[in-house]
Amino acid sequence: MCVSGRRIRLVRFIALSTILLAAALHAQVLDVLIENGSVLDGSGSPAQAEDVGIRGDRIVLLGKAANVRASRVIDAAGLIVAPGFIDPHTHSLDDLNSKERRGNEPYLMQGVTTVVTGNDGSSPVDIARTLAHWKQAGIGTNAALFIGEGSVRREVMGMSNQAPSPEQLERMKALVARGMKAGAIGMSTGLYYAPGSFASTEEIIALAKEAAAAGGIYDTHMRDESSYSIGLLASVKETIRIGREAGLPVHISHIKALGKDTWGLSPQVIGLIREARREGIRITASQYPYDASGTSVEASLVPRWAEAGGKSALFKRFSDPSVRPRLAADMKKNLERRGGPESILVIDARDTSLNGRTLGAIAKARHEDPVDAAIQIVQKGDAGVASFNMREDDIKNFMREDWVMTCSDGVEGHPRKYGTFPRKLRKYALDDRVISLPFAIRSSTSLPAETLGFKERGLLKTGFFADIAVFDPKTIRDSATYQHPRILAAGVRYLFVNGKLAVDNGRRTSILPGRVLTHP
Repeated sequence: MCVSGRRIRLVRFIALSTILLAAALHAQVLDVLIENGSVLDGSGSPAQAEDVGIRGDRIVLLGKAANVRASRVIDAAGLIVAPGFIDPHTHSLDDLNSKERRGNEPYLMQGVTTVVTGNDGSSPVDIARTLAHWKQAGIGTNAALFIGEGSVRREVMGMSNQAPSPEQLERMKALVARGMKAGAIGMSTGLYYAPGSFASTEEIIALAKEAAAAGGIYDTHMRDESSYSIGLLASVKETIRIGREAGLPVHISHIKALGKDTWGLSPQVIGLIREARREGIRITASQYPYDASGTSVEASLVPRWAEAGGKSALFKRFSDPSVRPRLAADMKKNLERRGGPESILVIDARDTSLNGRTLGAIAKARHEDPVDAAIQIVQKGDAGVASFNMREDDIKNFMREDWVMTCSDGVEGHPRKYGTFPRKLRKYALDDRVISLPFAIRSSTSLPAETLGFKERGLLKTGFFADIAVFDPKTIRDSATYQHPRILAAGVRYLFVNGKLAVDNGRRTSILPGRVLTHP
């Protein structure tokens, strides 16, 4: 070859090298590239074949990757890529406060990246102190907190069943306002439980106005989900009234038709809520995909009037021959509402020999009436129970509504703490096809994010926080049962919390990437 020909080839080589070098220098640099996955972005739209790029704590690429470099590439072929799930109702306060359990592994392994606690009217009164502790110690998931009306009432009035004086009401309002200022996302109530059950609707409205003034939400375990007091339909109407008169969004926690007295009422409940939404009231609900609620022997069977004054007063009533017959009669009625002694399964008792046995079996072994057995359990420290009291057709009816989101209401001893989100995906979306997979994902991501005011979360969208779940639709499932409630869920392959890998190739990592989410 002549000298001129060599020079031409050299010039071409240099030019090509320059082009490639320039392209490399201008390539988008990512921390993580998730490629070849089936993306469900959380909006309810069908799946798309897209790649997802993460830099820092944000999503910076959504589409087909081109001219990118990444420190870590994850091949998500055959997998679903979705926003991390958001659980609007958990009882994870003790876990997040615990050095050993603050990683929140049961939720991470379900694909949950954000939990909310302080529900049912029960929270720390000092919100600022709790949030500061989480920030300082670190947490595995993102977390947000409600200020609990029941805790506020107890702080000011103890377990009194009386109406508050004007001064007491002002003190409670001040505590709610302080909690909101400290970062609570709203006020929760547990109007079924004492002492919240002692509060009038007008008292709740007065306190909810404090949350409304700070832009918060009202979250409620309603006064009655069955026929204990005012009934299911009247409780829904009370919730709607609170939203209307206090002027804030309202959220029904774990919507259900509990017990045989209310089975089949789901269409009427849905009708009331649809009408309120047409009126302009911002009302939503959450639901766990199980036919058994999780509560305690005392909460499920003891009438609220007997709890006035606290535990010591309740125990005196148990032993008072002039009161016990009335108390036992009311407990018997409540047991019938729940479906009888065989529908009450003890799952978390101090006396561990009771766990996994029904109240009926315990009473039979002791040669006792079930109510007498229940009273003894309460006197010896109470016990958590799974109460089988819901019907599948009502569960499905609620689940199909586009204003109903997923929640766990996770408590120890009930499998929902370990299995809620995979169970809904496996059973109700993938297997039984009660809802579509995009619908199920939306109910666990963008819907709670929008409802609770979590900005730039709940969707796979450029600029949003990189809370991302990558799961296998073939293996995603709940593993926990009522007999073995603490088995981690299967199928979540990777989980990013604020851009950090909290689950890597199906195993939880040791990092604590969660953040405290407060009201904006």
